[in-house]
Amino acid sequence: MDKFKEAISSYIGEDSLKKIQTVKIGIAGAGGLGSNCALNLTRVGFRKFKIIDFDVIEHSNLNRQFYFSDQVGMNKVEALRDNLKRINSDIEIEAIVENVDELNAENLFKDCDIIVEAFDKAENKSMLVSKLLKLNKLIVSASGLAGFGGSDNIKTHRVKENLIIVGDLTSDVKNSPPLSPRVNVAAAKQADVILEYVLERGKK
Repeated sequence: MDKFKEAISSYIGEDSLKKIQTVKIGIAGAGGLGSNCALNLTRVGFRKFKIIDFDVIEHSNLNRQFYFSDQVGMNKVEALRDNLKRINSDIEIEAIVENVDELNAENLFKDCDIIVEAFDKAENKSMLVSKLLKLNKLIVSASGLAGFGGSDNIKTHRVKENLIIVGDLTSDVKNSPPLSPRVNVAAAKQADVILEYVLERGKK
C-alpha cells in the first residue's frame, strides 16, 4: 500500500477504501462544480474518473475553479488531470475534450458507475439528466449555487431513486455571479453524496 492509500485508509478503513477505488466516476463539465467535485473525490480515495469538457481555461475561471494562472489556455480536462495527479499519482483519468450533447451523452457515460452533472446552463443540465436517467445509475446534479451568502440553503434533494440534486434550486448565474464559496459548497456536497452512497451501499 502506497503512502496516499495508507493515509486515507487510516481514516476510513482499508475495506472502505477498496470499495471506493472500484467505482468509476463520470464528470460532465470541468468548471467550478466539476473541477472541485473531482478534487474532493480524489482526496477521499476515488481513483477512476472519466472527465469530459470541451472548454479551455480563462482568467475568469480562476475565481472558483481548481486551476492555476499558468494553466490559462489549456484544455480544462487535461489541466484537471494534471492537478488531480498531484494529489494522488495513482489515479486513472480519461480526460476527454468533447462537447456533451443529446446524441453522445449516453454513450460517453455508459461505462461509469456514478455520473456528476456539472454544467453551467440549465438546458444542458436538463438534457444530460434526461438522457442518462435510463442508465439507472446514480446521477448527482446541481441547481442553484450562484451569488454569496445563504449557503445553508444549499441542500441535497433526492428527486428520484437514482437522481440527487444539490443546491438551493433558485439562484441563477444569469442574475448573480458564480463565486467560489457557494460553488465549492455545492461541489463538496456532490462529492459527499457520492461518498455516502458508495460506503453505505449494501448495508441496508
